[in-house]
Amino acid sequence: MNNLQDIMEGGAGENWSTGKASSSKPDARASTSHSSLSRVLSLLFAVACGLAVANVYYAQPLLDAMAVEFGIRESTVGVVVTITQIGYALGLLLLVPLGDLLNRRRLVVGQSALSVAALAAVGFSPNSTLLFISSALVGLLAVVTQVLVAFSAVLAAPAERGRVVGTVTSGIVIGILLARTIAGFMADLAGWRAIYFLSAALTLLITVMLFRVLPPHDKVKETIAYPQLLRSVFMLFVEEPILRIRALIAFLIFTSTSVLWTPMVFPLSQPPFSLSHTEIGLIGLAGAAGALGAARAGQMADRGWSQKVTGIGLLIMSLSWLPIGFTIHSLWALIAGVIVFDLGLQAVHVTNQSMIYSVRPEAHSRLTAGYMIFYSLGSAVGSFISTFVYAWAGWTGVCLLGSAISLLALLFWTFTRHLTPTA
Repeated sequence: MNNLQDIMEGGAGENWSTGKASSSKPDARASTSHSSLSRVLSLLFAVACGLAVANVYYAQPLLDAMAVEFGIRESTVGVVVTITQIGYALGLLLLVPLGDLLNRRRLVVGQSALSVAALAAVGFSPNSTLLFISSALVGLLAVVTQVLVAFSAVLAAPAERGRVVGTVTSGIVIGILLARTIAGFMADLAGWRAIYFLSAALTLLITVMLFRVLPPHDKVKETIAYPQLLRSVFMLFVEEPILRIRALIAFLIFTSTSVLWTPMVFPLSQPPFSLSHTEIGLIGLAGAAGALGAARAGQMADRGWSQKVTGIGLLIMSLSWLPIGFTIHSLWALIAGVIVFDLGLQAVHVTNQSMIYSVRPEAHSRLTAGYMIFYSLGSAVGSFISTFVYAWAGWTGVCLLGSAISLLALLFWTFTRHLTPTA
């Protein structure tokens, strides 16, 4: 127990942020901005990010149960996911840039603590109105994930930034995948609300851990006012072509992602498959290979292969819709397609982040905010249009839409790659 206490406090033994022996000086953990981030702390960041981002995706395999309980039509129940993503987009704009202005440790802990209340509110929602409001708050506060990603990039040594971002992003991938799986299992076990109560408890636990181990003396480099800080997010799009191009790629690939995942519950829960929530959630685990793709893509980005990784990732995302389209005939085809899709998705996503973090080190949080706003808007658009398309043209229509968006992303990269030739 004493050893565990030493580790949690960052005292005796190995320093969590640097992996080196701790100093007796009170600000020993403050000098991490030019040091290597230890694998132990990288893992904690990954777990915290995975738990936070999972909150945004719990609803996807539960939409049919929510539609029945609150009397929402099947064609429009995707709005639950859309509202959550809109809240996430607002959080990216309003909260994530604060990482360049405020003490990041306090920002992370504060957002995590408020997330506990928002998750409990979803679990207790008595009607659809309060469900929508609390879901938006869950999305708003889930952006602590991106504060942590930017924080990890700041703490990591430049030569290892891709590896660290890849490790943390792997946690995000696993969090998204387990969100669908665990949400389905909990719905079958104790109803759809149970997952939100469980997440609230786990979020409270991780909040305490982060409070104990994050570097307390986070040096703030910006002294501008908050309105100027928000304006500077938009100025970065004017000044940095890497951000403009990679943000638009993110919009397209995550629109395609939501087109895949949001309406999937409907064909799988109906004949001839008639799968339970648990079984539908388990299909999400097929994308676990995406976590491997994320880690590997980060390493390749460090070697200067960002453009090659992007092209390959977008190509296999586009091709993955062929087996996914055969879902009506074979679950194995769907699983194969999901594996390929997530490999490509995460390879492109990590490469995008690694490239934008190569510029403007004083603005990592704002770069993250600008990039991830497009990620969230893409997810929201995909969730909104996919349920309409499914109601109108079935799963075949959904697959045609998703493949068209993926191909558009590939074409956009092809015609803009010369504008950002360096990794």
